[in-house]
Amino acid sequence: MNGLQRFEHKLEQVISGAFARAFRSAVQPVEIAAALQREIDNNTQIMSRDRRLVPNTFHVELAQSDLERLEAYDDAMERDLIDQLKDHADAQGYSFTGPVTVDFEAADDLTTGRFRIRSKAVAGVTDRNPPTQPGRPSRRTGVTLEVNGTRHPLREPGLVIGRGTEADLRINDPGVSRRHAEFRVDGDRVSVRDLGSTNGVLVDGRKVPVAQLRDGSAVRVGRTEIVVRFGGDDAR
Repeated sequence: MNGLQRFEHKLEQVISGAFARAFRSAVQPVEIAAALQREIDNNTQIMSRDRRLVPNTFHVELAQSDLERLEAYDDAMERDLIDQLKDHADAQGYSFTGPVTVDFEAADDLTTGRFRIRSKAVAGVTDRNPPTQPGRPSRRTGVTLEVNGTRHPLREPGLVIGRGTEADLRINDPGVSRRHAEFRVDGDRVSVRDLGSTNGVLVDGRKVPVAQLRDGSAVRVGRTEIVVRFGGDDAR
């Protein structure tokens, strides 16, 4: 029994005999699983002989009629589809850039039995900074960095972002250097400085070696956007 057959058998056990009735002449979950596997196979980014990155966020677009059929089972399907993708990635030697997510949404231009998949590689973010920095109280509170749906406090004297383990805020993006940029806090002033990265730093669309930042400034490193927020909640 191959991976897709195991997936279908597992899903049938979860939703019992309703499976056949609900999905007759409609989108079959095993078809979605196969399409998700093809999606990562077709969007593999070779970084080295031993490192191949693939998308980790997936949006499955369906006709409204199919989406309504899936609603009763989407939690179980989501878990099993993610497990199936992880098994396939392990078998192929792929690496995800961050947590794997699958969600379902309606598309007005699709008819019953048809679907499409959109995928994207979203970098995982790891914050090595402790909640407080003893001896270095920040005079500015509530400055945060928003990265891929996560919020990270920015306190004096600042932090280094990069892909390497030594970075304070680690971003698993192949376009980010090991030590890419430094955010600095000096009283009421916040700035970012390129640390000699390969791909540079863009602030609001302009490549800069160093720049003062304001509330809402968008800093792009690699494929990842970091939004600076002033006056927010200074907590994780």
